Amino acid sequence: MVHAEASTFTRGLSKREVYTQLLEQTSALFDNRRNWVCNLANTASILYHALHSLPAPSNAVNWAGFYIVYPTDPQTLVLGPFMGHVACQTIALGRGVCGAAAKKAKTQLVADVDAFPGHIACDGASKSEIVVPIVKDGHVRRALPNQQI
Repeated sequence: MVHAEASTFTRGLSKREVYTQLLEQTSALFDNRRNWVCNLANTASILYHALHSLPAPSNAVNWAGFYIVYPTDPQTLVLGPFMGHVACQTIALGRGVCGAAAKKAKTQLVADVDAFPGHIACDGASKSEIVVPIVKDGHVRRALPNQQI
């Protein structure tokens, strides 16, 4: 079983070294664990701590986490496991950076959120965003409460 040290990253490592460790740690955490809530919660923690171990600007991250699309309301993203500042509880599909990523099934890299049409200011401290949708077979992965992914 992986311990809490999984989210400990040595300062001074290169991005490549940190990302390699991040992938190794999440793979170990997922071994024989298929509960999506647990896996996303641990991934958010490891990602958050990994970014904080890097030099600026990466270490200024204030949020890392997930929004979930449930089949009962496929037009709304619902806040999932995360680390960081309080976040919007729901986001309409196609609205803001997260909604755009989910609707387009494509990563959104936004250097200046104030210039992004329809940006949602869940946290005024956020000045840039990277949103990576979880895509399988060309479609954003949807979750069921009892589903194992």
